[in-house]
Amino acid sequence: MAKHETPFLDQLESGPWPSFVSDLKQQAEVRAKNEAGVEFQIPVDCVDDLLGVVELSYKHGRTHWKHGGIVGVFGYGGGVIGRYCDQPKLFPGVEHFHTMRVAQPCGKYYTSDYLRGLTKLWDMRGSGLTNMHGATGDIIFLGTTTPQLEEVFWELTHNMHQDLGGSGSNLRTPADCLGSSRCEYACYDSNALCHFLTNEYQDELHRPAFPYKFKFKFDACPNGCVASIARSDMSFIGTWKDDIKIDQAEVAKYIAQDPAYPANAGAFKGSKDWGPFDIKKEVINLCPTKCMWMEGDELKIDNSNCTRCMHCINTMPRALKIGDVRGCSILVGAKAPILDGAQMGSLLVPFIEVNPDDDYAAITEVIESIWDWWMEEGKNRERLGELIMRQGFQKLLEVTGIKAVPQHVQHPRTNPYIFWKEDEVEGGWERDVVEYRKHHLR
Repeated sequence: MAKHETPFLDQLESGPWPSFVSDLKQQAEVRAKNEAGVEFQIPVDCVDDLLGVVELSYKHGRTHWKHGGIVGVFGYGGGVIGRYCDQPKLFPGVEHFHTMRVAQPCGKYYTSDYLRGLTKLWDMRGSGLTNMHGATGDIIFLGTTTPQLEEVFWELTHNMHQDLGGSGSNLRTPADCLGSSRCEYACYDSNALCHFLTNEYQDELHRPAFPYKFKFKFDACPNGCVASIARSDMSFIGTWKDDIKIDQAEVAKYIAQDPAYPANAGAFKGSKDWGPFDIKKEVINLCPTKCMWMEGDELKIDNSNCTRCMHCINTMPRALKIGDVRGCSILVGAKAPILDGAQMGSLLVPFIEVNPDDDYAAITEVIESIWDWWMEEGKNRERLGELIMRQGFQKLLEVTGIKAVPQHVQHPRTNPYIFWKEDEVEGGWERDVVEYRKHHLR
């Protein structure tokens, strides 16, 4: 029997979609019955009280969670988010109901034994509620008391060889796609790079020293399965430098409606029938730079104008393949703040090799030069993207030592004045005049 009546929450179960309310009620019932005989270390009715406090928030139109101070595990500045209820007498089971972030494995690959270990630990020392996964990527343990934080941390690190994730003004837990472990489009091993940087920057992950949060995310190809371009301060998106590979015989089969190539890529029954395949309508006309055309029976691509959007490859995967000279692009500054609105990542490095043999030295050099600048110049709670907006992208190029290229230009400048730095002018213009005369005024 539930402790609290929840008419507002009950309405959330009436729609066609699964509801978190149903999950909470189920977990409350499981804890009440406790048929497994778990030795609960936090109140048995904590989930019941959670339903009650959320119901009250819906009734009052405001939250009943408060910030009650910093809480965590010894030696770490991140990994635990303090949650306190401002109605402890009404809901003693959630008087303190802290969240713990657990670092997810690269590619989110688990064994069943590992998952059983996690759930067993949290059933005993927490509410049993989990979120697989949070927006940042971590495994989220929802709800435990302050005395259990160290106990959970000990079990995770000593018995499961598992670390906490990031929270606060630090490096957040890096997140990646499946990459070359399962995807034919992968241009670099996103799992390996994510794993290396997670270990390389553990200090930055657990001991907050940044102006604000900083997120790495890794997409092994431009399809962007973790949406890194929109969700990370530093985005690593796989790409290639050479030409898209074309199999003209396969192109002809797509055009000829070969029976082995079902319409709509063999989508499940009941999906919309898009009719016979039309390469001009579905591929060529949808190319954002119009770099594709047909010459007779052959498909042609002007690769110098290709932006690697991969629409054509996704539409005709048997006929078109990514190139062989592979690496990644680095984009910076994505964020979604409340005041300024969402901002996508800006391209900083058009192409960089992803080389594990030298411990990804080229990539870590870029990372650390950005951090040095941001930690020196960033204001409190100022994301990297906001610092770039304030001081300019040119400043970012200077601190990283990256030369400006056309890909860095968002739009033509509107200021008619040109300002030169002293080191750029001193002797520079004379040298340019001499070079011009040498080559053009013979």
